[in-house]
Amino acid sequence: MINLRIATTLDGEVLSEIYRYYVTDTTVTFEYVPPSVEAFSSKIVHRLKKYPYIVAEENGKPVGYAFASQFRERAAYGWDAELSIYVSSDKHRTGVGKRLYSALIELLRIQNFANLYAWIIDPNPVSVAFHESMGFEKICNIKAAGYKHGEWHDVGLYQIRISDMSEPKPIIPFPELDKNLVENILN
Repeated sequence: MINLRIATTLDGEVLSEIYRYYVTDTTVTFEYVPPSVEAFSSKIVHRLKKYPYIVAEENGKPVGYAFASQFRERAAYGWDAELSIYVSSDKHRTGVGKRLYSALIELLRIQNFANLYAWIIDPNPVSVAFHESMGFEKICNIKAAGYKHGEWHDVGLYQIRISDMSEPKPIIPFPELDKNLVENILN
């Protein structure tokens, strides 16, 4: 059974191992060198100051994670967030990703975010199909944006609008959300 919970710095080692596969064996991320456990744990702490960072566990062992981060710096982008998701390679197409993203999107909705974005490196038909199944639409393509594993790769930007607010409400930092409401969304 898959359980969802909020990440902690103690997850740094296991989550960085999940991510390592994507850095070394795929073009899903443009990083060349996997981050250290310390750097990974530091990013968890930093992101949790404003955004959700969720871990999926099976029998107490993390098998995937998803988080939100700042999309762009300028103030007018304040209601936008960028999403990332990584699932253990042996847990692809098991529903873990859908559970993680569904909870993450709902948490961002109650925080008053309006637009969510995901950068997908091309080719990646599995991620494209996953994001489209979650309601994301491709809004642009950047040609030959990055070079990895001996070739240039395009990057597509995907978007989902989760609020139709004509006048946006202030963003509620993740730590300020009602803990019971967060638990209900995760379970």
